[in-house]
Amino acid sequence: RHQGRTKQKHQNPPATINIQSYTNIMKVEISLHAVRLRNVAGSFKGTSDPFAVVTKIATEVGTKPEVLGKTEVIKNDLSPNWAHVFKIDYELGSTTKLAVSIFDEVRKSENIAMGSAVFDLAEVLGSRGNTQAKRLPKGGGTLFLYARKSKGSGVLRLRMAGKQLKNVEGLFSKSDPFFEINRRLDAAGHQTWDNVYRSEFVKNNLNPEWKEAVVDLSILCEGDLDKAINISVYDHESKGDHTPMGDFETSVNGLKAAADHGQPMILKRKGKETGEILITKASVSGLEDASVAELSNKLQAASTTTASSASTIFRPGTTAVNDSNNLFLEYIEGGCEINVAVAIDFTGSNGDPRKPDTLHYLNSAQRNDYEKAISAIVSILSKYDTDKQFPVWGFGAKYDGIIQHCFECGDSDKHYGVKGVLDAYHSVFRSGLVMSGPTVFEEVIRVAGSQAKEAAKAKGGQCYTVLLILTDGAVSDVQATAKCLEEVSDAPLSVIIVGVGNADFSGMKFLDNFSGPGSGKRDIVQFVEFSRFKNNSHALTNETLNEIPAQLSGYFQKMNIQPNPPIGRSDSSVAVEEEEEEIDLSLGIEEEEIVVLGGGDDFVDGFLAS
Repeated sequence: RHQGRTKQKHQNPPATINIQSYTNIMKVEISLHAVRLRNVAGSFKGTSDPFAVVTKIATEVGTKPEVLGKTEVIKNDLSPNWAHVFKIDYELGSTTKLAVSIFDEVRKSENIAMGSAVFDLAEVLGSRGNTQAKRLPKGGGTLFLYARKSKGSGVLRLRMAGKQLKNVEGLFSKSDPFFEINRRLDAAGHQTWDNVYRSEFVKNNLNPEWKEAVVDLSILCEGDLDKAINISVYDHESKGDHTPMGDFETSVNGLKAAADHGQPMILKRKGKETGEILITKASVSGLEDASVAELSNKLQAASTTTASSASTIFRPGTTAVNDSNNLFLEYIEGGCEINVAVAIDFTGSNGDPRKPDTLHYLNSAQRNDYEKAISAIVSILSKYDTDKQFPVWGFGAKYDGIIQHCFECGDSDKHYGVKGVLDAYHSVFRSGLVMSGPTVFEEVIRVAGSQAKEAAKAKGGQCYTVLLILTDGAVSDVQATAKCLEEVSDAPLSVIIVGVGNADFSGMKFLDNFSGPGSGKRDIVQFVEFSRFKNNSHALTNETLNEIPAQLSGYFQKMNIQPNPPIGRSDSSVAVEEEEEEIDLSLGIEEEEIVVLGGGDDFVDGFLAS
């Protein structure tokens, strides 16, 4: 048994709250190799036989470190290329740190430590070639960690039409139908439906033919083609209070069987039939070879089903055909970058920034909520941006008596890292502004959309932008903002709106639920109230960023932009970082089990990131 300890200073961990929220979990595979390790076998004892142990560090209060496993032992090799692959769940909004500890295997005695390093998984994924290298202390060689998306992918291409739908509009007009596709979520002991796609509406038509829908299978059903999904049809209302027209449950395999055999799905509302849905196309592409064979066998079995059962073909508990969550990591592996733009509310409703207890009050001893939100969210997204240069805009203030709904913060058009964004924010209060109103987002959204298109064009399409809007109140014109979001929904852009303070944010919640069914535009908005998460940076970033992977991959799939091939990598092309962070970690290593004896935590408070 070996025990090794290294030093780590800890801050008091922030308070935690128990918040259950949906997050996009991605399957990641980790591979390791090292070069020029230090021989610790001892004089006249030959060359070390290295193996590596990977431990997931506890970065949040209430969690414990977890040993993911160990590699095989490679005999007499100081530049081992371990074959063992580690699999780990990764969430964009979480900080995932991995400690890699290397040992020389010593039979019938204690293993000898050869060095260790800590990797931030997001930084690895955001690095060129998804590879990072760390120089081990005391001339111990160089350790390389390579991360990649776990295998399995695919999309569903679905085309549907309604037949003799029941009119819910009234006597003198017809319904304007659109449909939503919903996935099933199992949370807190109960099942819920979560919308993943919304179609355009067809005006005054009880026999609508909708445009083809393209849905990522990992988002829709976690790659399990037999998992239950729900399709609901609504009558579109301009105010957003759409009227249900009926729904049905099925599965991807059920849709395919219905398309192959011309079997209509029966639409029902409160147990009564309200029309039929014809599945004119339901094709699956992008599955791994093994999955295709399994799919073929399942479809052959499905072909024996009757028309009455086609609308409910699913087998709960079957093994997923495609276990990847979405295509996000494929785009990142291919070099896709995430750009970040920040827009900050300087309207008068924030209060006098010179007075304590107002939202923009600056206090060197404690950050305000704007600073906390910027630090937590930008620190995560910055790991996917190689130059880490971010534009910072303000809105809602007057300069020379003129209201400005989009103005630059700071002395340049972009700022480096989280600290640069915070410095730009602080500088506004020395710029002679007059905090005013109203609260208008349209201009910053249009500018972000335009810049997102320009950045993508400059990088061959493989670039996506996230606009972070921080505001203390609802927009003055919700409908105008919704229309603006529709206009930019064809850009590689997502909009995160964080509500700061205790205002009425009902208008923002409308924007979050709005995705323009009138034109088939995609949903690009996520709204979060900061006050719900102000004591837990992990919960905040999970909530704000959980839709980004699906929105990014959904945009590229809709535009038929496929992921670039993974960027090639070689040891010589990877910049080697000095290993500065040493973590307090003691491992007990035995033949059948490896346990954490002590340490293994590095609590991260995103609100203090800089």
